[in-house]
Amino acid sequence: MPKLKTHSSSKKRFNLTGTGKVKRAKAYKSHILTKKTTKRKRNLRKSTIASAANAATIKVLIPYK
Repeated sequence: MPKLKTHSSSKKRFNLTGTGKVKRAKAYKSHILTKKTTKRKRNLRKSTIASAANAATIKVLIPYK
């Protein structure tokens, strides 16, 4: 069977945890930061786990991670 190609943008955005869950960054942290409270911006820095509905699709895009 031929090698699978990794989706280039996905490999930069997602990682797998040790247990195989998909780790992602939170959205809404790129611009218009003056309106958002400090607490909200601080919480957006943290990573989170992708939903189970999206995790299977993401794993296909990053087969070797």
